[in-house]
Amino acid sequence: MQAGRLRGRRWAAACLVAVIAALPSWCFAQGAGLGAAGELVDPDVLRVCADPSNMPFSDENGKGFENKLADLVAAKTGRKSVAYTWYPMATGFVRNTLRANRCDVIIGYAAGDELVQNTNAYYTSTYVIAYKKDAGLDGLDTLEDKRLKGRRIGLVAGTPPAVNIANAGLMRNVHPYPLMVDTRLAPSMAEVMLKDLKSGNIDVAVLWGPMAGFYAQEVDPDLVVVPLVKEKAGHMSYRITMGVRPSDQEWKRTLNKVIKENQSEINKILLGYHVPLLDGAGKQITE
Repeated sequence: MQAGRLRGRRWAAACLVAVIAALPSWCFAQGAGLGAAGELVDPDVLRVCADPSNMPFSDENGKGFENKLADLVAAKTGRKSVAYTWYPMATGFVRNTLRANRCDVIIGYAAGDELVQNTNAYYTSTYVIAYKKDAGLDGLDTLEDKRLKGRRIGLVAGTPPAVNIANAGLMRNVHPYPLMVDTRLAPSMAEVMLKDLKSGNIDVAVLWGPMAGFYAQEVDPDLVVVPLVKEKAGHMSYRITMGVRPSDQEWKRTLNKVIKENQSEINKILLGYHVPLLDGAGKQITE
């Protein structure tokens, strides 16, 4: 019996050695997460999970603001380079990227989602309403405005402003746009909506601020984009974080430090893409 136990222990030890040998060398590097004991975070390369065609957020050619933020994080954490795992931002994104250990951070992720562990928020943005100047809507800043009666409203199906629009009795005027679009094959929903606004197919557009701010500049810089910060009901603003694996506590602390120490530079990048930014009191940040 003793001989059998000894053979069993030797077999278990051999299996453990085989598993360890199969792991990449950076798993054992000094400073990789919790003393290299529990976090598989590459200490030399910032491995980012991202959508390859999701402007203004990320782009495989490095044009998105999340690409610029990734470069900032890499520089501030001493990484030599940035490497991407590309996957469409759709069902299975987290499972097939971050959770599969193919990358170590999602640069932009809404706070509170249980699929990831969130860092501290590095920006807060909001849904907005966009319209053309001198179209009888100047000064419009809420979905309760009576001037919206009879107006054609562009709205992304299933987004938070839909509740307020319904409560205002405006749903019959809504022109819906799809929530999920594979932008590798079709234009961004935001771009299509704002082109419809410019052409007169709709009178106002209600959509997520970072997308509206960017594409308004692309489609027509004279379009008015107003943050929906005066709504009496509903939740229009959201905090955006970086997402990491639940086990990566030290990595989260590292990223929180980067965010805290570089907030002004982060804001500058975001404002460069016309992202509507809000401070802790809900007031717009302009510089």
